[in-house]
Amino acid sequence: MTNLRILIVDDEAPARTRMKTLIEDIQDSCPCELIGAVADGQAALDVLVAQSVDILLLDVQMPGMTGIELAQHIADAGLPSQPAIIFVTAYDEYALQAFEVHALDYLLKPVRAARLQDALQRVQSLRQQQSVQAQQEKLRDSLKTIPKVRQNFSVLEKNRVLLIPVRDVLFLKAEQKYVTIQTRTRSYLTEESLVSIESELGEIFVRAHRNALVARDAIVGVERSSLAIESALEMDKTDGDKTVDAWQVIIRDVAERLPISRRQWPVIKSLVR
Repeated sequence: MTNLRILIVDDEAPARTRMKTLIEDIQDSCPCELIGAVADGQAALDVLVAQSVDILLLDVQMPGMTGIELAQHIADAGLPSQPAIIFVTAYDEYALQAFEVHALDYLLKPVRAARLQDALQRVQSLRQQQSVQAQQEKLRDSLKTIPKVRQNFSVLEKNRVLLIPVRDVLFLKAEQKYVTIQTRTRSYLTEESLVSIESELGEIFVRAHRNALVARDAIVGVERSSLAIESALEMDKTDGDKTVDAWQVIIRDVAERLPISRRQWPVIKSLVR
């Protein structure tokens, strides 16, 4: 068996220390290479982009971003090397049942050396039998069984996976095959669809028109303006006219206005304070 490259992700320092000790204890029977131990999701993503990781020992309950959400970002990031994920939990029985799938495993805290060795060897065997793509699909399928509301969007930019807090996003706008994620300071691009985002985060974002979602708490008003026809999406237009009067939503902290479709006008109007 070749050395397994392992990354530990746990927000508690004692838990990281114990896992390091267990890995050292099973070196003779299960050769492992510990490449790092980090305390949060962003640090984990930075490591995964920079180097190859075979197995992620991932805590389920972490503040800010849970292990479940981090696993979803990893599955969606398109990393060149997809790690197998072993979830670690203290008591979440629902997670234990959901993650008992072929390409994954779980460890119950306090973790025992024999249980860790069994999990690592199981993953090694499965990786030899299945492609990385197949493992990634299994991960996505398993994550679908767990109700979740993510705390972050993830985007791949300049060989780094960036996490953008959902609370910082003012609006999302579809443009060709990408969706622009706009915050107060800058914009990002993602290949996620507005439909999937709206389905998951409909309590946070409201549709302004077919190509845009706006954060409900970022809406500060509406105004009526003349828009170029190409910008007035889903508006009634008269052939030959170059502009059309339409309502736009005013969004805090940014100058850009988004047109409001006739269908969505009553919804947006009701949110104006």
